[in-house]
Amino acid sequence: QVQLVESGGGLVQAGGSLRLSCAASERTTSTYVMGWFRQAPGAARDFVASISKSGQQTIYTDSVKGRFTISRDNAKNTVYLQMNSLKPEDTAVYYCAATVSSVVSRLNYVYAYWGQGTQVTVSS
Repeated sequence: QVQLVESGGGLVQAGGSLRLSCAASERTTSTYVMGWFRQAPGAARDFVASISKSGQQTIYTDSVKGRFTISRDNAKNTVYLQMNSLKPEDTAVYYCAATVSSVVSRLNYVYAYWGQGTQVTVSS
């Protein structure tokens, strides 16, 4: 159903910033809880952040608190992940995901719709 396309990844020096975007093929307003996940080579897909349908509630994994900010613009059907003070351990493919769940979630199996991912590489 809904299609998600990530963009904004790239190569950045440690301490730098990137803003990822996730464009949805249909309205996200009052429709989907959205999440960001990341997967390093050979590793599992790990939770990064989630945002409620209205954008009023957000949750983050501990390692990105204070550095990353998830936001959404439902009028543009777009979710963002602002990443500041990037570290080499942030290097991964970042995926946008959507769920019809009514609450934010850090569980990957809750999300039924996934983008193809965008590579983020942080050099040391």
